[in-house]
Amino acid sequence: MATERDLRNHIIDIGRRIYDNGLVAASDGNISVRMDDGLILTTPTMVCKGRMTEDMLVVVDTLGRKLRSDERNPSSEMPMHLAIYRLRPDVRSVVHAHPPFGTGFAVANVPLDKPLLSEVILTLGCIPLTAYGTPSTNEMVESLAPYIPHHDALLLANHGAVSYGPDLETAYARMETLEHFAKITLIARLVGQPAELSPESIAKLLDVRERAGYMSPEARGCQACGYLHGHASSCAAGSAARSHTQANGNDTVTLTRQELNALITEAAKLIANEMKR
Repeated sequence: MATERDLRNHIIDIGRRIYDNGLVAASDGNISVRMDDGLILTTPTMVCKGRMTEDMLVVVDTLGRKLRSDERNPSSEMPMHLAIYRLRPDVRSVVHAHPPFGTGFAVANVPLDKPLLSEVILTLGCIPLTAYGTPSTNEMVESLAPYIPHHDALLLANHGAVSYGPDLETAYARMETLEHFAKITLIARLVGQPAELSPESIAKLLDVRERAGYMSPEARGCQACGYLHGHASSCAAGSAARSHTQANGNDTVTLTRQELNALITEAAKLIANEMKR
């Protein structure tokens, strides 16, 4: 059983990793873990995640109130973390970041919900796009709530991404998977028409995912949105939450040849740098 000190050190390690891997900049992002006593250990506000120390972290209750007056203030994004913990009793950790490729899709109002990679379907499922909500307010919580029960990672429109799981490593790994999938999706779109897996192949992958315990039978229909049903809006909760003004991922984007060449060159450089790590 992990002690509070163990968890503090683990959060610091995850913070360094999201910073060193370029998933956040400056003081962006936040990380939390639900401890065995139900209290939540979280990163403080306005601190670089790559330069945190053990004493900077904050303990809050289930309402987000800090319990120790001598500690820093918790992240202003705490309401989002609390909503995830409230709606997902199985979740023990949340990671919020601004991964460049994933956030690029979020800013373009394009979900990562296409069945392109078997590994992503198996380990994460589709990654829907939530409606925009002002960060650190109930607007954000309301925009996320319909998606939280049946998805393990979300794109936040014009903001970033959030992932969560039963422990810190899983929550972080899901953020890495989201960003990796965003890179691959972008490159596939730049070089040609991405080939989606067949409904039969998707169904088999979802069977494996369900048997492995990565999703509940009740979640399958919503996890499959954008897969078996052809579009993320087939998820009833999702279609109710999405703004009608958001793009559906099939919009035509027009670029000049110079813009396209610059985008491909930049993407290739970023991928090359990732491969060197």
